[in-house]
Formats: sequence, C-alpha cells, structure tokens
Amino acid sequence: MRDFNYSVFKDYKWDCEILGYIAAIYKQAGKQELYLKQRPEELEKLVEIAKIQSTEASNAIEGIVTTNTRIRQLALEKTTPRNRDEQEIAGYRDALGIIHGSFDAIHVSQNYILQLHKILYSHMNNPVAGRTKTVQNHISATYTDGHTEVLFTPPAPYETPKALDRLCEEYNYVIGNMILEPLLAIPIFIHDFLCIHPFNDGNGRMSRLLTTLLLYRSGFYVGKYISLEALIARNKDLYYDALYVSQQGWHEGTDDPIPFIKYMLGIIIAAYRDFEDRFAIVEIKRPAPEMVRLATQNKIGRFTKQDIIELCPSLSLSSIEGSLRKLVESGEIKREGKGKNTFYYRLQ
Repeated sequence: MRDFNYSVFKDYKWDCEILGYIAAIYKQAGKQELYLKQRPEELEKLVEIAKIQSTEASNAIEGIVTTNTRIRQLALEKTTPRNRDEQEIAGYRDALGIIHGSFDAIHVSQNYILQLHKILYSHMNNPVAGRTKTVQNHISATYTDGHTEVLFTPPAPYETPKALDRLCEEYNYVIGNMILEPLLAIPIFIHDFLCIHPFNDGNGRMSRLLTTLLLYRSGFYVGKYISLEALIARNKDLYYDALYVSQQGWHEGTDDPIPFIKYMLGIIIAAYRDFEDRFAIVEIKRPAPEMVRLATQNKIGRFTKQDIIELCPSLSLSSIEGSLRKLVESGEIKREGKGKNTFYYRLQ
C-alpha cells in the first residue's frame, strides 16, 4: 500500500506562485477578522447565502439538482425532501451544518469521516452509508463520441480502511507537530482522499465537506461566508484537470500534487477576495439605491438580480428590485430578457 509521508514536503522548494497564494490568504484572513468585528450583524447574513450556494453547487457538480425554490427551502430546512435528489441535497445540508457548528469537535479520523458520510445519506435508505466501499471503483471519463475511459483505479476495497487510517494519521502528525503549512497539507490530504476514493458513492461531496472542515480547524473561516463549492462548480473543468494531472503515478508514489495544490489555493484566495468585495458594500450604512449602485459597479458584463442579492445581503428583495428599477430609469443600467432570463448590464 502507498506510504503517506507528508514530512517529505517539509524541505520542498515551493515555487513563487504557491508562496504568493499562501501569503495572500494569510493577509486576507487577517482582514476578515477585522471585518467581522466591525459589522458582524451584516455579515452574518452572508452565512445563509453561502449555505444555500454550497448545498446547491456541491450537489450540482455530481448532477444532483432541483429547482431554485426547492434548493432554498431544503438548504434552510423549511421543507421535506420529495425525491432521491432532494434526499441527497438535504443530507449534504445536514453534514455541512454540523461542520459549521461543531468543526472544533470533529477530529480528522476515519471514524468521523464515516459518520459524516452516514449523515450525507441520512435521508435515504443506503445500505453502505457510513461504510467504506464494498466493490472496486474507478475514476472514468465519458467522451463526446460516447465511449468511457478509466482515468484512475483507486485502491481495492480491502485496502481502503487502512489507507484512510494512514492518511488521517499522517495529516494529524504534520499538523500537530507544525511540520507542514496547513494550506499545503489540506489540499494534499484532499488529493490523497480523492485518490483513495473510499466510498461507493459520495466521494466528491465528501471531499468538499472535508475541505471546509480542515480549513475551519486551521483558522480559515471564509467558507462560512463565501461558498467554496460554488467557486469550484464555476471552474469544475479546471478542478478535474488539476486532479487528473496530480493523480498520475499515485500508486507508485511518483505523483505530483502541485497542480491540485495551486488549484485549491486559487479557490481559497478567490473566496477571500469575494468576501472583501462584499464587505466593501456593507462597510458603511448607505441608502438602498446607493448600495445597489455600488453592487452593480462591482459587476462586469451581464449580471442578474440574484447577483445583487448576494452582494447586498442586508437589503430586502423589494428594496433591491426598486433600486434596480431606478437605475434602469436613470439610464445607468439596462435590463433585457424576461422572467428567469432577465439580466442587466451597466451603461456607464
């Protein structure tokens, strides 16, 4: 079985791009602490938006979808799941909620990972929920001509429990002894977790839940306010490309996790920058039209009402709709389309 030895990265010569990402993330994390002290009541409203987006996006990456209205109701626990997709969405919501509320009491171990997986399927009858895989799985790609190709073969079912234990042990060792920077150890852990592919189903969603958990446990809380899952969903082709390149030679220990590390660090810094943009709008108490005007000035190209809602969480829907109408009437923005296809763009 592969040996998980993260200590080998201790003296690794990291390139300037990775070091720049890490420095920028620490700088942004420090700013976030100051922001939360200044306007905690405003920023708490970002939590609800992030929860909805994370629940929707992480499931949508795996083809698990429902309507926008149902997603909001499910994410906020205001409805009962009606079908299999909604049962899986509700399970993700529950697991994410536990991580948000109790991350400091969830240790990085096989036992806790299995419990989170069981919660992921708690709304449906899944006999292997909370258990490692019982059959060999493969990471495959389906091409436009219809043929499917195996890209990577994870460890066999009988190897999986031991591999998962070793992965957790090594991560806890390097973090507990401050041998490896957490922002490097976290993406390496997630990369190895996805290579092990420990479950019959739910590996991708579990990897995103674990990413949030590990970041929280290391003091990086941006995922509470900005959905990391939504950022990954917008760049999922890059996500799969980085993972595929990093997986090559994994069984032999010759794999290179650098592309995946860079991808994940890019997602984290993008989340912090989104957080800073949103804070700039709510930092000073302004009238609704002025706040919406600032939000539209943060958008390039087409944007929707939902984009403005996310940037102005303290405003009511009616205030945002009224402000957008005024901006259209004044000629500052133009509205096109109808109903769900309505969008806006700036004219000045």
